[in-house]
Amino acid sequence: MPEKKIFDIAIIGGGPGGYVAAIKAAQLGKSVALIEKDHLGGTCLNVGCIPTKTLLSNASVLHQIKRAAEFGIEVGPVAIHYEKMVTRKNQVIAKMRAGLEGLMKSNKVTVFRGTASFESPHDLKVMGTDNLFIRADKIIIATGSIPFDIKAFPCDHNRILNSTSILELTHIPKTLAIVGGGYIGCEFASLFQELGTKVTILEALPTILAAQGPSVAQFMTKALTARGIEIRTNVKVESIEKGHDHVKIRTTDGSLDTEYALVAVGRKVYIEGLALEKAALSLNEKGILPVNEKMETATPHIYAIGDVTGQFMLAHVASHQGIIAAMNASGFEAFAHYEAVPAVVFTAPEIATVGLTLEAATAKGYTATQGTFPFLALGKAQAGLDTEGFAQIISDKKTGQILGAIVIGHEASNLIAEMALAIQNELTLESILETIHAHPTMAESWHEAAALASEMPIHLPPRIRR
Repeated sequence: MPEKKIFDIAIIGGGPGGYVAAIKAAQLGKSVALIEKDHLGGTCLNVGCIPTKTLLSNASVLHQIKRAAEFGIEVGPVAIHYEKMVTRKNQVIAKMRAGLEGLMKSNKVTVFRGTASFESPHDLKVMGTDNLFIRADKIIIATGSIPFDIKAFPCDHNRILNSTSILELTHIPKTLAIVGGGYIGCEFASLFQELGTKVTILEALPTILAAQGPSVAQFMTKALTARGIEIRTNVKVESIEKGHDHVKIRTTDGSLDTEYALVAVGRKVYIEGLALEKAALSLNEKGILPVNEKMETATPHIYAIGDVTGQFMLAHVASHQGIIAAMNASGFEAFAHYEAVPAVVFTAPEIATVGLTLEAATAKGYTATQGTFPFLALGKAQAGLDTEGFAQIISDKKTGQILGAIVIGHEASNLIAEMALAIQNELTLESILETIHAHPTMAESWHEAAALASEMPIHLPPRIRR
């Protein structure tokens, strides 16, 4: 019979929620077991954030090389070796995995390799490389999510791909149809378009990137179309027929033949084999595991974090929740907050948002206004030929409080941090205007956007009053 080990806290899942929770709990003096059936780092490190952004970084270098002549630099013929890009991607993942293994050891977190299932509200069975029973005073569920599969045309990892299996390709597709125009679909569209693939996005909704709001959707539709990506909206995929070296996709507005189809219609909670019922738990009607602001489930000593909670399917939210859960499980009161959650879409150009859109702010009863500063009017953007995009601040006209922000363009993923800090600390437009921003930088765009929202623009003509 497998042995039984006792810990203060057991964590199921070693992704960006689980491993962060493990470190925090260990720092607070608890004995911690971290159970992971595969590699540490979860989806984010192994088949999500890090591999896709590594490949997108390669594509960004290629984009700059293509523009070299605009900078007065002559280059010779450019050859793309995709297999070398994939090798570099795998090396980055391996290096970061090794770093996580070291972090677990240095924090004295005990890692078990296997699949966990509940035997009782306090007992877990682990089966895999390690086979044992674990009894814990507190348990944190951090099992994440997997790509959503459509029954009519399930992923076969050959011609019909999902966001995991497309990373296994070792060559650049000549043609690619992407079912789903959300952030995952648009990121892969940007990647493969830059590498020379003819990309078509098929989206059932009236617009791509609907979750990011109308201003983002409109701008990015134009930007991606200008790059040669075909976007079909209000289109439903009826079937995908696999051939030897292609697929035939039938839609409500016709059909198309393409080398591969990527199905990117979202993700679903992963709880396979967890036996939640033995812990008096179950998913709700939305298919998620409900938690309160302390990350407690319906069984008080059991917590849940990350994608299984359905709050935001973002790695950094999972990490935030992991810290909150670990603190509460360790006897320190802490509460999760979601007022200033930044979200980044690593398309070309990049998109970053935080807080409320203008429409959402108005719907909540604010007298909302916005200031939008185009990068075309920014010195640093002109110097680097990065004039595509804008910075936008949404604020309450009565109080000046910053409610949200959107930035599209060069360095958007880094620029959004200033606005996340501003919203989290309930800062106003005046706070931004009184902050000296270095020149010339892309971050100056926030100062300019705040000036526009205050109806006192510096580097754009004043609005015409009627």
